[in-house]
This record gives sequence, structure tokens and C-alpha cells, in this order.
Amino acid sequence: MILINVKFPVRADKMDEWLALADSYAKAVNAEEGNVYFEFSRTVDDPNTFICIEAFKDGEAGGAHVNTEHAKEFFGRAPYLVSAQPQIVYIDSPDFKGWGPMGEIEPK
Repeated sequence: MILINVKFPVRADKMDEWLALADSYAKAVNAEEGNVYFEFSRTVDDPNTFICIEAFKDGEAGGAHVNTEHAKEFFGRAPYLVSAQPQIVYIDSPDFKGWGPMGEIEPK
């Protein structure tokens, strides 16, 4: 499985355009056959920063993803909406299976 986290610093004056682009992109990526999950979240300490968490079943699925029309559109439009270069964490591990329970916290 491939796990990717990306931090996107978004220009405040482009927020509406970013929100529309991120929403349509997330919906399209989640519909991909090799996608495990894909979502954007806004950080609590900076309302102009978004974290994208995404996972693909394998390298083949990740490669197919970057070649989709919606990925090409996102990669083409995003540079005009960010305030700095996004930062990424990329992990490719055949042993990684996705979400699991957090041992430190259980509902009471």
C-alpha cells in the first residue's frame, strides 16, 4: 500500500477556488479503482492550510492515479492557489494495510 500525506498552504484570496477544486478532486480520486481513501482536512492552527491523506492499494494504482485527467487538472490548477510549495510524506509498504484502532484512546 502507498500512503501519502501532503500539506497544502492555500492563498487566502483563492480559498473559494481551492475549496471547489479540492472537493471535486477528492470525489474523483475516491472513485478510482485502486484508491483506498482520499480526503482533505483543514488544520486547526492555520485556516489556510489543508492536509491531504491518501492511500492507494499499490504502486500500479498510484501510477494510474497521477495519469488521470482529474489529477492532471488538479496539478495544473493548484500552483495558482497555494502560497508555498506543498510538503509531502510518501510511504510505500507492502505490509501496511490501512487504518487500525488507536490503543491509547477508547470511548467511555
